[in-house]
Amino acid sequence: MLLRGDDPDLRGDQFGQAYVTTVLPGVVKAWHCHQAQWDRMVGMVGRTLLVLVDGRAQSSTRGQVVEHVLGDRHPSLVLIPPGVWHGLKAIGASESMVLNLTTTPYNLQDPDEVRAPPHGPPAAGLAAYDWAREDG
Repeated sequence: MLLRGDDPDLRGDQFGQAYVTTVLPGVVKAWHCHQAQWDRMVGMVGRTLLVLVDGRAQSSTRGQVVEHVLGDRHPSLVLIPPGVWHGLKAIGASESMVLNLTTTPYNLQDPDEVRAPPHGPPAAGLAAYDWAREDG
């Protein structure tokens, strides 16, 4: 089970859209965060490093980094709240695929996202992340 509409912990009553993104080996897709939208990500194919950096000003975990390895061998759903920066990197020798079940649909005229370059800090006051991680 990935998501049920009656599960308040997964914000299942809020469905915006579902999309799949792919990541080529060694490619970093980062950084971005949302002001209102929650992302719910699960790895479908290959292995993907999902890195979260808490950028919420009033959060007790501001600045903390959390790493998750998503993939077909770890079928877990990760909830990403608004204000938490996140990025993806395929790990291993093959392309990876991630499903995202968002709480709001994408609005081309007024996108709910802030972006930052992948190899620097996602925002002022936050540390840069070293995407050179290698798994053995």
